[in-house]
Amino acid sequence: MIIRPKEEMKKHTSFKIGGPAECYVVPENFNELSKLLNFLKNERIITYIIGNGTNLLVGDKGIAGCVIEIGPKLSKITVKGTRITAEAGATLAQVAEIAEQKGLSGLEPLSGIPGTVGGAVVMNAGAYDCEMKDVVESVTAMTRTGESLEYGVEKLGFGYRTSSIEAKKLIVTKVVFNLTPDNKNEIKKRMAEYKVMREKKQPLEYPSAGSIFKRPEKHYAGVLISDCNFAGKNINDAEVSRKHCGFIINKGNATAKDVTRLIELIQNAVLAFYGILLEPEIKMWGKFDK
Repeated sequence: MIIRPKEEMKKHTSFKIGGPAECYVVPENFNELSKLLNFLKNERIITYIIGNGTNLLVGDKGIAGCVIEIGPKLSKITVKGTRITAEAGATLAQVAEIAEQKGLSGLEPLSGIPGTVGGAVVMNAGAYDCEMKDVVESVTAMTRTGESLEYGVEKLGFGYRTSSIEAKKLIVTKVVFNLTPDNKNEIKKRMAEYKVMREKKQPLEYPSAGSIFKRPEKHYAGVLISDCNFAGKNINDAEVSRKHCGFIINKGNATAKDVTRLIELIQNAVLAFYGILLEPEIKMWGKFDK
Protein backbone atom coordinates (compact mmCIF):
# COMPACT_ATOMS: atom_id res chain seq x y z
CA MET A 1 0.00 0.00 0.00
CA ILE A 2 1.01 3.63 -0.47
CA ILE A 3 2.04 5.40 2.75
CA ARG A 4 2.69 9.15 2.78
CA PRO A 5 3.75 10.93 6.00
CA LYS A 6 2.85 14.61 6.42
CA GLU A 7 0.59 14.64 3.37
CA GLU A 8 -1.05 18.00 2.65
CA MET A 9 -4.80 17.45 2.80
CA LYS A 10 -5.55 20.38 0.48
CA LYS A 11 -4.44 17.99 -2.28
CA HIS A 12 -7.30 15.66 -1.38
CA THR A 13 -10.29 17.95 -0.73
CA SER A 14 -12.54 19.68 -3.25
CA PHE A 15 -12.19 22.85 -1.12
CA LYS A 16 -8.41 22.83 -1.78
CA ILE A 17 -7.94 23.61 1.90
CA GLY A 18 -6.24 21.68 4.72
CA GLY A 19 -2.97 21.14 6.55
CA PRO A 20 -0.92 17.92 6.70
CA ALA A 21 -2.19 14.54 7.83
CA GLU A 22 0.24 12.77 10.13
CA CYS A 23 -0.06 9.73 7.87
CA TYR A 24 -1.98 9.21 4.60
CA VAL A 25 -2.47 5.64 3.37
CA VAL A 26 -3.88 4.27 0.11
CA PRO A 27 -4.64 0.50 0.33
CA GLU A 28 -4.38 -1.55 -2.87
CA ASN A 29 -7.25 -3.90 -1.95
CA PHE A 30 -9.76 -4.66 0.78
CA ASN A 31 -7.55 -7.33 2.34
CA GLU A 32 -4.91 -4.66 2.94
CA LEU A 33 -7.60 -2.34 4.30
CA SER A 34 -8.77 -5.00 6.76
CA LYS A 35 -5.24 -5.60 8.08
CA LEU A 36 -4.57 -1.88 8.30
CA LEU A 37 -7.74 -1.18 10.26
CA ASN A 38 -6.96 -3.97 12.70
CA PHE A 39 -3.42 -2.62 13.21
CA LEU A 40 -4.58 0.95 13.75
CA LYS A 41 -7.24 -0.21 16.20
CA ASN A 42 -4.72 -2.22 18.23
CA GLU A 43 -2.28 0.71 18.26
CA ARG A 44 -5.08 3.13 19.24
CA ILE A 45 -4.30 5.43 16.33
CA ILE A 46 -7.08 7.83 15.36
CA THR A 47 -8.34 6.91 11.90
CA TYR A 48 -10.22 8.88 9.24
CA ILE A 49 -11.72 7.54 6.00
CA ILE A 50 -11.71 9.74 2.90
CA GLY A 51 -13.18 9.25 -0.57
CA ASN A 52 -13.11 12.25 -2.91
CA GLY A 53 -13.00 14.74 -0.04
CA THR A 54 -15.97 16.61 -1.49
CA ASN A 55 -17.89 17.32 1.70
CA LEU A 56 -14.93 18.07 3.92
CA LEU A 57 -13.09 20.96 5.56
CA VAL A 58 -9.71 20.10 7.10
CA GLY A 59 -8.11 22.41 9.65
CA ASP A 60 -5.07 24.49 8.72
CA LYS A 61 -2.98 22.74 11.37
CA GLY A 62 -3.74 19.36 9.86
CA ILE A 63 -4.78 16.01 11.25
CA ALA A 64 -3.22 13.93 14.01
CA GLY A 65 -3.66 10.27 13.11
CA CYS A 66 -4.07 8.24 9.95
CA VAL A 67 -6.18 9.14 6.91
CA ILE A 68 -7.15 6.17 4.70
CA GLU A 69 -8.18 6.80 1.11
CA ILE A 70 -10.88 4.62 -0.41
CA GLY A 71 -10.75 5.85 -3.97
CA PRO A 72 -9.78 4.75 -7.50
CA LYS A 73 -7.90 1.64 -6.35
CA LEU A 74 -11.11 0.33 -4.75
CA SER A 75 -13.68 1.26 -7.38
CA LYS A 76 -14.74 -1.85 -9.34
CA ILE A 77 -18.28 -1.77 -10.77
CA THR A 78 -20.28 -4.79 -11.98
CA VAL A 79 -23.82 -5.18 -13.36
CA LYS A 80 -26.21 -8.12 -13.05
CA GLY A 81 -29.79 -7.61 -14.20
CA THR A 82 -31.19 -4.49 -12.56
CA ARG A 83 -28.51 -4.47 -9.86
CA ILE A 84 -25.24 -2.55 -9.99
CA THR A 85 -22.59 -3.46 -7.44
CA ALA A 86 -19.99 -0.74 -6.86
CA GLU A 87 -16.97 -0.73 -4.60
CA ALA A 88 -16.92 2.23 -2.23
CA GLY A 89 -14.22 4.14 -4.11
CA ALA A 90 -16.25 4.42 -7.31
CA THR A 91 -17.85 7.82 -7.88
CA LEU A 92 -21.58 8.31 -8.21
CA ALA A 93 -20.95 9.80 -11.64
CA GLN A 94 -19.22 6.60 -12.79
CA VAL A 95 -22.05 4.40 -11.51
CA ALA A 96 -24.68 6.67 -13.09
CA GLU A 97 -22.88 6.54 -16.45
CA ILE A 98 -22.83 2.75 -16.42
CA ALA A 99 -26.50 2.70 -15.38
CA GLU A 100 -27.31 4.87 -18.39
CA GLN A 101 -25.37 2.55 -20.72
CA LYS A 102 -27.27 -0.47 -19.36
CA GLY A 103 -30.68 1.21 -19.54
CA LEU A 104 -31.14 1.36 -15.76
CA SER A 105 -32.91 4.35 -14.23
CA GLY A 106 -32.87 5.83 -10.73
CA LEU A 107 -29.49 7.49 -10.40
CA GLU A 108 -30.09 10.42 -12.75
CA PRO A 109 -30.75 13.04 -10.01
CA LEU A 110 -27.65 11.89 -8.12
CA SER A 111 -25.33 11.74 -11.13
CA GLY A 112 -23.83 15.18 -10.51
CA ILE A 113 -22.87 14.58 -6.88
CA PRO A 114 -19.06 14.52 -7.03
CA GLY A 115 -18.42 12.17 -4.12
CA THR A 116 -17.70 8.46 -3.93
CA VAL A 117 -20.34 5.80 -3.44
CA GLY A 118 -19.06 5.08 0.07
CA GLY A 119 -19.18 8.69 1.20
CA ALA A 120 -22.59 9.20 -0.39
CA VAL A 121 -24.05 6.26 1.54
CA VAL A 122 -22.60 7.42 4.86
CA MET A 123 -24.32 10.82 4.59
CA ASN A 124 -27.34 9.62 2.59
CA ALA A 125 -26.45 12.14 -0.11
CA GLY A 126 -29.29 13.50 -2.16
CA ALA A 127 -30.36 15.92 -4.87
CA TYR A 128 -33.60 16.87 -6.60
CA ASP A 129 -35.83 14.92 -4.18
CA CYS A 130 -33.80 11.71 -4.53
CA GLU A 131 -31.54 10.23 -1.85
CA MET A 132 -29.22 7.24 -1.63
CA LYS A 133 -31.76 5.37 0.48
CA ASP A 134 -34.11 5.39 -2.53
CA VAL A 135 -31.75 3.39 -4.76
CA VAL A 136 -29.56 1.34 -2.39
CA GLU A 137 -30.47 -2.27 -1.70
CA SER A 138 -27.61 -3.35 0.55
CA VAL A 139 -24.22 -2.23 1.86
CA THR A 140 -21.12 -4.21 2.81
CA ALA A 141 -18.97 -2.55 5.45
CA MET A 142 -15.97 -3.25 7.66
CA THR A 143 -15.73 -2.78 11.38
CA ARG A 144 -12.73 -0.98 12.83
CA THR A 145 -11.18 -4.39 13.47
CA GLY A 146 -11.40 -5.32 9.79
CA GLU A 147 -14.43 -7.65 9.96
CA SER A 148 -16.75 -7.51 6.92
CA LEU A 149 -20.53 -7.37 7.45
CA GLU A 150 -23.52 -6.93 5.12
CA TYR A 151 -26.53 -4.72 5.86
CA GLY A 152 -29.89 -4.41 4.13
CA VAL A 153 -31.09 -0.85 3.52
CA GLU A 154 -33.55 -1.11 6.43
CA LYS A 155 -30.63 -1.62 8.85
CA LEU A 156 -28.71 1.51 7.83
CA GLY A 157 -30.73 4.11 9.75
CA PHE A 158 -31.01 6.51 6.84
CA GLY A 159 -32.22 10.02 7.62
CA TYR A 160 -31.73 13.49 6.16
CA ARG A 161 -27.99 13.65 5.34
CA THR A 162 -27.24 10.96 7.87
CA SER A 163 -27.13 7.21 8.49
CA SER A 164 -26.21 4.88 11.34
CA ILE A 165 -22.99 3.88 9.54
CA GLU A 166 -20.92 6.67 11.05
CA ALA A 167 -22.32 6.19 14.56
CA LYS A 168 -21.40 2.50 14.34
CA LYS A 169 -17.92 3.49 13.06
CA LEU A 170 -18.32 1.28 10.01
CA ILE A 171 -16.38 1.70 6.76
CA VAL A 172 -18.37 1.14 3.57
CA THR A 173 -16.64 -1.20 1.11
CA LYS A 174 -19.38 -2.16 -1.36
CA VAL A 175 -22.85 -0.93 -2.32
CA VAL A 176 -25.59 -2.73 -4.27
CA PHE A 177 -28.03 -0.50 -6.19
CA ASN A 178 -31.37 -1.86 -7.38
CA LEU A 179 -32.56 0.19 -10.35
CA THR A 180 -35.41 0.25 -12.87
CA PRO A 181 -35.16 -0.64 -16.58
CA ASP A 182 -35.86 2.30 -18.90
CA ASN A 183 -35.04 3.66 -22.33
CA LYS A 184 -31.36 4.65 -22.59
CA ASN A 185 -32.11 7.83 -24.49
CA GLU A 186 -34.64 8.96 -21.89
CA ILE A 187 -32.15 8.32 -19.08
CA LYS A 188 -29.46 10.24 -20.96
CA LYS A 189 -31.88 13.13 -21.54
CA ARG A 190 -32.76 13.37 -17.85
CA MET A 191 -29.09 13.29 -16.84
CA ALA A 192 -28.37 16.12 -19.26
CA GLU A 193 -31.25 18.16 -17.84
CA TYR A 194 -30.00 17.74 -14.27
CA LYS A 195 -26.50 18.74 -15.41
CA VAL A 196 -27.81 21.97 -16.93
CA MET A 197 -29.70 22.78 -13.71
CA ARG A 198 -26.60 22.21 -11.57
CA GLU A 199 -24.39 24.32 -13.80
CA LYS A 200 -26.96 27.12 -13.77
CA LYS A 201 -27.49 27.17 -10.02
CA GLN A 202 -24.19 26.03 -8.47
CA PRO A 203 -20.72 27.67 -8.50
CA LEU A 204 -19.00 24.66 -10.04
CA GLU A 205 -16.22 26.84 -11.44
CA TYR A 206 -14.71 27.36 -7.95
CA PRO A 207 -13.39 24.96 -5.29
CA SER A 208 -16.00 24.33 -2.63
CA ALA A 209 -17.37 21.60 -0.38
CA GLY A 210 -20.87 21.73 -1.84
CA SER A 211 -23.74 22.86 0.36
CA ILE A 212 -22.27 24.16 3.61
CA PHE A 213 -25.46 23.83 5.65
CA LYS A 214 -28.21 21.27 5.99
CA ARG A 215 -31.61 22.34 4.79
CA PRO A 216 -33.61 23.65 7.78
CA GLU A 217 -37.19 22.45 8.09
CA LYS A 218 -39.58 24.34 5.79
CA HIS A 219 -36.77 26.59 4.52
CA TYR A 220 -33.79 26.68 2.17
CA ALA A 221 -30.44 27.63 3.70
CA GLY A 222 -29.33 29.52 0.60
CA VAL A 223 -32.45 31.71 0.62
CA LEU A 224 -32.07 32.53 4.32
CA ILE A 225 -28.42 33.49 3.79
CA SER A 226 -29.28 35.61 0.77
CA ASP A 227 -32.05 37.38 2.70
CA CYS A 228 -29.42 38.36 5.28
CA ASN A 229 -27.46 40.09 2.49
CA PHE A 230 -24.54 37.64 2.57
CA ALA A 231 -24.21 37.11 -1.19
CA GLY A 232 -20.60 37.90 -2.03
CA LYS A 233 -19.65 38.34 1.64
CA ASN A 234 -16.06 37.28 2.11
CA ILE A 235 -13.29 36.77 4.60
CA ASN A 236 -10.11 36.90 2.57
CA ASP A 237 -10.52 34.31 -0.22
CA ALA A 238 -13.45 32.50 1.40
CA GLU A 239 -16.63 33.93 -0.13
CA VAL A 240 -20.37 33.26 -0.06
CA SER A 241 -21.24 32.43 -3.67
CA ARG A 242 -23.37 34.99 -5.48
CA LYS A 243 -24.73 32.21 -7.67
CA HIS A 244 -25.90 30.07 -4.71
CA CYS A 245 -25.62 31.44 -1.17
CA GLY A 246 -25.63 27.92 0.28
CA PHE A 247 -22.07 27.52 -1.03
CA ILE A 248 -18.86 29.00 0.32
CA ILE A 249 -16.22 29.10 -2.40
CA ASN A 250 -12.42 29.29 -2.34
CA LYS A 251 -11.40 32.19 -4.59
CA GLY A 252 -7.74 31.18 -4.42
CA ASN A 253 -6.00 30.93 -1.06
CA ALA A 254 -8.79 30.58 1.48
CA THR A 255 -7.90 28.92 4.77
CA ALA A 256 -10.00 26.77 7.06
CA LYS A 257 -9.93 29.66 9.54
CA ASP A 258 -11.44 31.97 6.90
CA VAL A 259 -14.21 29.46 6.16
CA THR A 260 -15.10 28.74 9.80
CA ARG A 261 -15.22 32.46 10.61
CA LEU A 262 -17.57 33.00 7.66
CA ILE A 263 -19.73 30.06 8.76
CA GLU A 264 -20.02 31.59 12.23
CA LEU A 265 -20.99 35.00 10.82
CA ILE A 266 -23.69 33.39 8.66
CA GLN A 267 -25.07 31.33 11.55
CA ASN A 268 -25.24 34.37 13.83
CA ALA A 269 -26.95 36.51 11.20
CA VAL A 270 -29.58 33.91 10.27
CA LEU A 271 -30.21 33.12 13.94
CA ALA A 272 -30.70 36.80 14.76
CA PHE A 273 -32.95 37.48 11.75
CA TYR A 274 -34.99 34.26 11.58
CA GLY A 275 -34.39 32.48 14.88
CA ILE A 276 -33.02 29.51 12.93
CA LEU A 277 -29.62 27.99 13.72
CA LEU A 278 -28.12 26.59 10.52
CA GLU A 279 -26.42 23.24 11.04
CA PRO A 280 -23.27 22.54 8.98
CA GLU A 281 -23.58 19.71 6.47
CA ILE A 282 -19.85 19.48 5.81
CA LYS A 283 -17.51 17.40 7.95
CA MET A 284 -14.73 19.19 9.80
CA TRP A 285 -11.55 17.28 10.62
CA GLY A 286 -8.35 18.15 12.44
CA LYS A 287 -6.94 21.19 14.19
CA PHE A 288 -8.41 24.63 13.55
CA ASP A 289 -6.94 28.06 14.29
CA LYS A 290 -9.20 30.17 16.46
